[in-house]
Amino acid sequence: MLSRTLTILGSTGSIGTNTLDVVRQNRERFKVFALVAGRNIELLAKQIQEFAPQVAVVQDSADIDRLRALLPNSGIPELLSGPEARVQVSVASEADTLMSSIVGVAGLEATYEAARRGKRIGLANKEALVSGGKLVMAAVKRHGAELIPVDSEHNGAHQCLRAGLRREATKLILTASGGPFRTTPKEALEWVTPADALNHPTWKMGNRITIDSATLMNKGFEVIEAYWLFDFDPADIEVVVHPQSSVHAMVEYEDGTVIAQISATDMRMPIQYALTWPERSNAPVPKIDWSEARKWEFHAPDFDKFPLLGLAYESLRQGGSASCILNAADEVAVGAFLEGGIGFPAIARVVAQTLDRMPRQDPASVAEVLEADETARRVARQIIEANKVMFAPAVVAATPTGKVAVQA
Repeated sequence: MLSRTLTILGSTGSIGTNTLDVVRQNRERFKVFALVAGRNIELLAKQIQEFAPQVAVVQDSADIDRLRALLPNSGIPELLSGPEARVQVSVASEADTLMSSIVGVAGLEATYEAARRGKRIGLANKEALVSGGKLVMAAVKRHGAELIPVDSEHNGAHQCLRAGLRREATKLILTASGGPFRTTPKEALEWVTPADALNHPTWKMGNRITIDSATLMNKGFEVIEAYWLFDFDPADIEVVVHPQSSVHAMVEYEDGTVIAQISATDMRMPIQYALTWPERSNAPVPKIDWSEARKWEFHAPDFDKFPLLGLAYESLRQGGSASCILNAADEVAVGAFLEGGIGFPAIARVVAQTLDRMPRQDPASVAEVLEADETARRVARQIIEANKVMFAPAVVAATPTGKVAVQA
């Protein structure tokens, strides 16, 4: 039974806290070398006291004093800050495993450099592959790194592919819950509020990924991620809506057999799988009770109602920096929606217009990926500013008759 020493990027987020719970349940197998967090200093302080890492990294140097004040004098690890420190602990020889769970393109460089050091990487930061998949996967292959996906769908696909040879697999099927607007008419999406969109029916996640799930953009990102992870042609990666979220992924083999990965909706299972693969061990998650009656549904996604899913496939067909542009524009548009600056359908319009305006490149380095990312963000902001009236969220108001009137 192998033991592992971890660096956790995003330790105070959902994946980070679940990873630490897996460590908590398996003290004899896992220990923590470094914790990397953003602005949740209070939670980071509690994690440091429980797991005693050698190093802790915060976003800004000003947060170091805040963190130090929350720790007992006898339990303060080395405290660092900023992107360079994030990379430093990701490649440090003291840790053999990186849990990459920072949201956004911020996790790309650390993930890439860890791959170049041949480490095992539990990948929960899909933007690393969406924005820089070609670079990351080249580094993984060249340096013998182990990249194990943590997203439930890709982790499920990884498990399904153990059932046969890769050349025998003909199709990868990723499931989607359908989000909170699965049955909402397309025309009603004009009046969706951030609170509506954040009410995910299955998963409890961060704000951006929850909005991306509501638009099906998150599933589009997963299609791109699956392309890089498993080397399927985009036409052979299918998305199906499965509201019960029990089947996470399926792989069809050339003889017609379909292997499905099924488990409770608990992220600790794929996290532990990424840490212990190829072994399996008892995980602190509920088991499925097969004596209970259940109904599982599968439906085709509505590409007309959720155009961002189609744009993700199109970015794969275009290649180069297209998926990087897609991700950057989406992050800007989602932020504007959450702040009340644009309506829900305008998220897709911002992304589509940004893709139309940006030239395609083939980034040869992380720096070039980040440059394309920053340019796309600037273009997306310009598009939002130029279309403030057209993209503004609809307002619903009560009339004297008790009916509702819609004002753009």
